Amino acid sequence: MDDQRVLFGQSAALSGPAQELGLEMSLGINAAFHEVNSNGGVAGRRLELISLDDTYEPELAIANTLQLIEDEQVFALIGEVGTPTSRSATPVAAEAEVPFVAPFTGAAFLRSESWTNIVNLRASYAQETEEMVARLTQDLEIERIAIMYQDDSFGRTGLQGAQAALERRDMQPVSVGIYPRNTTAIKTGLIDLTLGNPEAVIVVGAYKPVAALIAWSRHIGFDPIFITISFVGSNALARELGPDGRGVFVTQVVPFPTDRSIPVVASYIDALAAYAPDASPSFVSLEGYLSGRLAIFGLETCGPEPTRACFLDGLLAGGIMDIDGFPLTFGPGDNQGSDRVFLTFINSEGEYEPAEEIMRM
Repeated sequence: MDDQRVLFGQSAALSGPAQELGLEMSLGINAAFHEVNSNGGVAGRRLELISLDDTYEPELAIANTLQLIEDEQVFALIGEVGTPTSRSATPVAAEAEVPFVAPFTGAAFLRSESWTNIVNLRASYAQETEEMVARLTQDLEIERIAIMYQDDSFGRTGLQGAQAALERRDMQPVSVGIYPRNTTAIKTGLIDLTLGNPEAVIVVGAYKPVAALIAWSRHIGFDPIFITISFVGSNALARELGPDGRGVFVTQVVPFPTDRSIPVVASYIDALAAYAPDASPSFVSLEGYLSGRLAIFGLETCGPEPTRACFLDGLLAGGIMDIDGFPLTFGPGDNQGSDRVFLTFINSEGEYEPAEEIMRM
């Protein structure tokens, strides 16, 4: 940081099978920064983002985090994409006492009271999987639920959340499938899923392998309800699936990115159009925008000479923070701002709709 700018760093997948997640998060953060910079910045300083590609691999996330902290001298890290990459990067950030803001993951370990430098924006994967199981069992009266997950710390976090939600209802998954990270090698896992004859499958993965799983399932006549977690990258999933996406459910942790009735979404749409006129609104870039707004709020609490300690205290000290109609609450032992989970589904036009009506049918 200097008199002219505040520099933020991001390690994220900018290439490979999860690239749209990193690109969209970066897009949203940059839109928020461009918006505030157009109005003079924060205390006269421009906000800038350096994004480095880790291809969704933990080893590269460590190298990128070290580069951002030691070589680029970033004020804070923001918008890390993924559980395995965050698990690798967080100890590096903690040792350097660098804020780690709004990672794009709902992993439980990031919400531990032991961290003093982590600020989570979104609801947890445990909250998403609880919502999934509640809706499947209560609204659709489904009894046979299977789980497909990515074989790494992200997938296992989602698996544990889904299992816990089922156990609270004296249930167990009827079958479980796995696939390796950063691949679309889902066929073995698909075969394992079919053995339990499930009515619904909870899927914990990124958009390309999840799309491959659903497309192959449709191809072989295996047609349960598929419901997947927000990390999937909703817009990318719908594009990958095309007609095969109809009826797929996805939990979201931010509102609909086209709903101008919510002031922060209207601000996001305008900021996105100003920064990247050809970009389309998406759930992921909206989360990026909210992450950028969260960082801006933290800086604004510090006045003309922001420090990392002041920045973190301004975000985590407690009370309700309202980002234009998107409330966040932090406090002692609580470094997660939002608990909101929204259930959506893909309609016959390949677009997302709220799931309330279809759940009542």
